Amino acid sequence: MADDILFLFNHDAPHQVAHIAGIARAMVKTGADGRTVTCAVATPAIRARVESILGSAAGQVAWYDMALPGWLEAALALPNKVAPVRRLMRLRHHAGRINAARVVVSAERTCLSIREGRGKALFAYVPHGAGDRMVSYHPEKGGFDLILVSGQKTAREMVARGVAPAERLRVIGYPKFDTIDLAQSKHLFPNGNPVLVYNPHFDPLLSSWYDHGPALLDWFASPAGQAYNLIFAPHIMLFAKKLHVSLEYRTARLRPDIAPHWQSAANILIDTGSAALVDMTYTLAAHAYIGDVSSQVYEFLVRPRPLLFLDAFSHDPRSREGAYPAWQAGDVARDAAGLAALIPGAWQRHDAFRATQEAIFADTVSHQAGHPAVQRAAQALRDLAAGRGAIGRQA
Repeated sequence: MADDILFLFNHDAPHQVAHIAGIARAMVKTGADGRTVTCAVATPAIRARVESILGSAAGQVAWYDMALPGWLEAALALPNKVAPVRRLMRLRHHAGRINAARVVVSAERTCLSIREGRGKALFAYVPHGAGDRMVSYHPEKGGFDLILVSGQKTAREMVARGVAPAERLRVIGYPKFDTIDLAQSKHLFPNGNPVLVYNPHFDPLLSSWYDHGPALLDWFASPAGQAYNLIFAPHIMLFAKKLHVSLEYRTARLRPDIAPHWQSAANILIDTGSAALVDMTYTLAAHAYIGDVSSQVYEFLVRPRPLLFLDAFSHDPRSREGAYPAWQAGDVARDAAGLAALIPGAWQRHDAFRATQEAIFADTVSHQAGHPAVQRAAQALRDLAAGRGAIGRQA
């Protein structure tokens, strides 16, 4: 069977789903030029997450199960704790079906490892975030036939860094925003104290968690820190593994675990794996953000509020990272003690950062009134499938 538009949900964690599932929903609801829309899912949990976003459209798409044979799943269980071998094996195992599609839509570049060359399936990329790490501009991403980015910042940088020419880029906005009620702000604590969300990344070189995170949570559990509420909401991949390996930086580190006294602190909410880590529950509920390099800072900036950052790597000679625009829009500290000292005055200092926050957000996330990102993306994919414009092949 050959699929027309195949959306690839090939991950064990759900953090990529909302970046493309809303586009699939829009294609079904607004029409896909008569083409079928297929959702290829890695696990039952991922399918459930996709269905929750598709809503009534779930019955109008075709489904393809990317499960591996049971013996192979079992054989890969141990090595998968270190590297994403299941994800790569699923691609290889189902490469025939994927390459037979007219258009393949993915939120990560691993799918390019099994494509059978240009001229067959067309591959479209929607980044799962709008961050500023070097990996956001990895040269392999130039292998996509179409790249749908959230704003001018990413489009500009991809062209400047030679990743892809402008004719293979489309600025569409941030599709995830179209799947979420951005007006929500849940009350997660029984008091009126300020709420901060701490959102460390998982990368063993770039993340603040390994060297500074435990000391920061110690501070929030102390008498001084109890004047504030903390949501500990790391990148969902941080606690998916104990050992994190960075091929990019050729380093590996063991992740510090959760201490019992943090769990018992009434002012600390700890979530290391629920859907709330990826549906903006915490970024919309918090009054201030603490982070390092996660692209979730731009989801937080949908409403400007104080930003605080832990710089764990800029002084490391191994780092090849460039400047982080978001770090210009808030306070930056080098350790937990320095960051804790900045918290009490963060709201008073926010006025000085607000204009910068609004400017970098507008550069990162395009907004067109009356033209949601998912609809703009759906139209770009229809054009790709039909061979309209500089991209795509002739129908």
